[in-house]
Amino acid sequence: MASLKNGNDPKNVVLQRLNEFREYTGMSINTFVDAIGMEYVTVLNQINGKRSLSLDTVVRTLSAFSELSAEWLLRDRGEMLISKYNDSPEGLKLKYSERLESLLDTINTLQETINIKNLTIDSLKEQLSQYRSKSMKA
Repeated sequence: MASLKNGNDPKNVVLQRLNEFREYTGMSINTFVDAIGMEYVTVLNQINGKRSLSLDTVVRTLSAFSELSAEWLLRDRGEMLISKYNDSPEGLKLKYSERLESLLDTINTLQETINIKNLTIDSLKEQLSQYRSKSMKA
């Protein structure tokens, strides 16, 4: 790897590639974190360099994104994405079908997060209303 010959830390090089993949796919950090099933703060600290990149993050990323090439991510060999589809109509249909399924999973995950946040907001509004009514009586 040319970048390692220049003295760059291998973990930083892999982290740069993880960010490149995330940006290529247009994923926000939140979406990426949800997809790999890790804590937001943990991954954010790794991305920001406050913590060293963990093997767990790398393994979970490769597991969550089967199209991401481990050879590219870890060794900078080959293409970023594994091409398991040929250009036949059936291959393209499979590719787009899997991509659509992945996007629907992401949408469902985000909708669940929104629902939870809405419940929290409703609960906080109720608590605020109760607090206000108690303070008005006092």
